[in-house]
Amino acid sequence: MAFTKLATQSELPALNEVKEISCGGKMICVANVNGQISAMENVCLHRGGPLGEGVIEGGKVICPWHGWAWDPKTGEAQVAGAKVTVYAVKTENDDVLIDI
Repeated sequence: MAFTKLATQSELPALNEVKEISCGGKMICVANVNGQISAMENVCLHRGGPLGEGVIEGGKVICPWHGWAWDPKTGEAQVAGAKVTVYAVKTENDDVLIDI
């Protein structure tokens, strides 16, 4: 695995929030669900909505455009077969790294 710096701890979303962070030339959806940080593709497969501009509800990332719910751990949506890429996350000192 080739990990790339995504952010510092202070740049991560607040508890039970989500945000977009640029990394490796692409926008990444970073979610903080109950203190667990995850990173996944930022583009909703439904209509291309920016997942990192959504909200967290019931442990899922909710797309701001049409409300599709995505599991930040698996990348799976509530729609059968819909799945976005989830990136491995690790922390080294104050840096948060992802395998992109």
